[in-house]
Amino acid sequence: MNILHLYKDYYPVLGGIENHVRLLAEAQAAAGHTVSVLVTSPDRRTHIERRNGVRVIYAARLATVASTPLSVALALRLRRERPDIAHLHFPYPVGDLAQRVCGRARRTVISYHSDIVRQKQLLQLYAPLLRGTLRRADAVIATSPRYVETSPFLGPVAGKVTVIPYGIDAARFAQADPAAVAAVRAEYGGGPLLLFVGQLRYYKGVEYLIRALALVPGATALLVGGESSTQRSALEALTGSLGLAERVLFLGQRDADLPGLYHAADVVVLPSIERSEAFGIVQLEAMAAGRPVVSCDVGTGVAWVNQHGVTGLVVPPRQPGALAAALNELLADPARRAALGAAGRRRVQAHFTQAHMLAAIEALYRRVLLPSGR
Repeated sequence: MNILHLYKDYYPVLGGIENHVRLLAEAQAAAGHTVSVLVTSPDRRTHIERRNGVRVIYAARLATVASTPLSVALALRLRRERPDIAHLHFPYPVGDLAQRVCGRARRTVISYHSDIVRQKQLLQLYAPLLRGTLRRADAVIATSPRYVETSPFLGPVAGKVTVIPYGIDAARFAQADPAAVAAVRAEYGGGPLLLFVGQLRYYKGVEYLIRALALVPGATALLVGGESSTQRSALEALTGSLGLAERVLFLGQRDADLPGLYHAADVVVLPSIERSEAFGIVQLEAMAAGRPVVSCDVGTGVAWVNQHGVTGLVVPPRQPGALAAALNELLADPARRAALGAAGRRRVQAHFTQAHMLAAIEALYRRVLLPSGR
């Protein structure tokens, strides 16, 4: 099968959707499919690379407006492709428009990762095109039933939506080098360790975690992920004003170290505040590592993944007091943390492995290409 994935960014850019596209593309290539990924180029020149069996086309980028890379070259390159499946990853309006005008695939599948939340003016312009694309698509993938229920765009096309949750390489997080875990505890320990993993973006709610930390005696928060100087400066100013500079540590990108960090943590926190956090893949990584999760219910799949009282605790967003209460509750009860962590590990193995996701997506591809399934 000839598969083309279309999105705005790809490795070495790191992020939830970027990591998912990479995992999916590389696994499909390893399974024997011909796989290409068409994205915009961070260095604004068109070039092609081979990465772990995947042909990655980096199309020249003109500019970036409202977090949306603009690229004429992407559309021109798309016109030259003839895949069996064009797999679009939303939201990316430029990719949507390019596929509408220049796409030559036999069938179109859309992974609807999130609504457009922050760029409201862009959404007003884009909404008619988005609705038309969803109607015309051969299949639409959503990552949780709750997102289908709550998205104003998925509801009208619910009949063609298939729920396929994200899957991870659970084995990678199931165990960690004891020496690496001990090193993390030795460097940052001495008290409870809270772990946040993710890009420091507006919807992640890290400022509320910092405010909650003031109400969690002795705990240290490790913040792992990409950051901008503006974001970090604002968060550092907040930690300083609260007297927490020594208990909030910015570790930057530490992808290779994640298993050890998860296993060293007492609780993993996802304090998101907007429905831009559609799923929370980091919750799966924490659960695979046997760690309880405290997350916020933003009306998406986040609270479907982390089940309140089963794999962790779920609290309302933008409420540092509620977040702190949940953290204190778990930190005071090691046996409960262990029970929640064990339940999380079982949930990942049952529903959220890479193998489950890949099998479901391939079955969907074959269904839209050959409805008879032959």
